[in-house]
Amino acid sequence: MAEITAAAVKALRERTDLPMMECKKALVAANGDEEGAVEYLKNQVGKVMDKRKDNVTAEGKFCVAIADDGSAGVMIEMMCESDPVSKSDDFNFLAAQCAKQLLTGPGATTAEELLAQPVPDDPSKTLKALHEEITNKIREKMVIGRVIKVDGPVGSYVHHDGKTGVLFQAAGEAKSEDILKDMAMHIAALKPKVALPEELDAADVDAQRAELSEKAKSSGKPENIVDKIVDGQMKKFFDEQGVLIAQAFAKDDSKTVEKALDEAGLKAVGFTCWELGKK
Repeated sequence: MAEITAAAVKALRERTDLPMMECKKALVAANGDEEGAVEYLKNQVGKVMDKRKDNVTAEGKFCVAIADDGSAGVMIEMMCESDPVSKSDDFNFLAAQCAKQLLTGPGATTAEELLAQPVPDDPSKTLKALHEEITNKIREKMVIGRVIKVDGPVGSYVHHDGKTGVLFQAAGEAKSEDILKDMAMHIAALKPKVALPEELDAADVDAQRAELSEKAKSSGKPENIVDKIVDGQMKKFFDEQGVLIAQAFAKDDSKTVEKALDEAGLKAVGFTCWELGKK
């Protein structure tokens, strides 16, 4: 049996960034051969993942990436078992690489599709291989929950705890990029249900409009102003139903979201607001 020196263990640790005892164990299994020890360590990831496959992944973070020209934006939900891991450099590097590839690559609608693609900063290996390396190092279950890519102009916001993430989509040419982020922050804070009135149930909207119209007419309001009265009252109804553009803008509640966007040269298209682990 080959002698396993402290220098050999140290060299393997520097190469793999795994614990000293794990490195020594691998060298023993490979009879002192460093390349064999590396392969041994790679093979251990399957055992780690199988052992922890039923563990709950209730911690993690959202990671977003926006194209430099604002033409597209992505968000991924990266989950793990413990809060310390969600704050680790390795976990955050994996999340950032996944988001970068989703933004710059061919796109993906599932975690499996994304993980099959190359690591953007090291195309010689896949994201799956990077995921396995980090799993083997951290020894904790990590999964990609949801992924999404949308066309811009787009703004994003991730709450400081990483557990709420928003992408806001608009149309037009923004006079200021700040408005896009401000809208994403507004959505995270006020939690609208839909972006536009058209997304509400049409039957409910028609029923409310008919009821308001009947009340206005029965109160003796002139026929020629009934529609204007109803339109004004419907704005309140849309606000109550959680329509984004009808809400008072969080940054300046003297105007609605729709007006704030209009002043910035934009119109709302849609949004995605996710809370970690909640679908």
